[in-house]
Amino acid sequence: MKQFLVFIGKLIVILTITAIALDALYTLVYHQSNTRNKIDYLYNSKDQNYDVIFLGSSRVNNHFVPKIFNDQGLKAYNFGLTRSRLDESALMLKLMVERHYKIKNLILQVDLNINTNDHSEAIRSLFMPYLHSSATIRNHYKNIAEYNELLYIPFYRYMHYDARIGFREFYQSAIHKKTNQLDNDGFYPLLKNQRPMVAADLSEYSPKRNKAYEEIKAICKKHNIKLIAMSTPMCMSTINREYFKQLQSVYPEILSFEDAVTDDKYFSTCGHLNKEGAEEFTKFVFNRLFKPQSKP
Repeated sequence: MKQFLVFIGKLIVILTITAIALDALYTLVYHQSNTRNKIDYLYNSKDQNYDVIFLGSSRVNNHFVPKIFNDQGLKAYNFGLTRSRLDESALMLKLMVERHYKIKNLILQVDLNINTNDHSEAIRSLFMPYLHSSATIRNHYKNIAEYNELLYIPFYRYMHYDARIGFREFYQSAIHKKTNQLDNDGFYPLLKNQRPMVAADLSEYSPKRNKAYEEIKAICKKHNIKLIAMSTPMCMSTINREYFKQLQSVYPEILSFEDAVTDDKYFSTCGHLNKEGAEEFTKFVFNRLFKPQSKP
């Protein structure tokens, strides 16, 4: 019995040391990677200066073309994350502050993503390699149910989120294999069109006050960032377009740009613009909000 307990004790020690070593190795690799996704690019950069940044879900990632702004002498970048929610947008902005970014204007998509105060598990996982090194990330996640396990159990966060930051992603990061997520200053164009296009149904959506959006507004006010919140285009066959009027009744400051592009030829799906549609919408936003007005 004594030998068995000694064996179990040695096994626990070996497993603990292995977990600590793997945790350190994975973390080291992720801290040296800035070519895989927008979160590692953001975390592993600092002191950036932007005239305009874009934050939101796929309806930012696929909708805003920074080149149109950059060609006019403004430095812009699309930090939109497909599948993200406003919770992740708030954390991205907090990280920009932590990394000493200087930002003049933040264009924030606030439309379908305001319906929930929940998070995106897929996107949350991408912040986990920086949990130990970033007070901002720790503070943001300190109240989640599994926080202590993620923070204190070696290698647990990499096992828990293996599908996103496990061995495959670790290896790709270690060899600095690039993805297309950072191409085009963060803009990801949709090149295929769903035809016939299926109408989006917003009947079950109900705009409500959103904790993360309130956080973003407070951060922008504190750091003198001009916040421009807006809805982005939906195809005209969308069911319950009254949703956008309801949205403005909750937050009147949100600009109603869901009708800025209306022709179906500009849509990849009912809720997402294709490449040409994104260019049209970005030009619309630039001309409406940033183009110098000629003097009479």
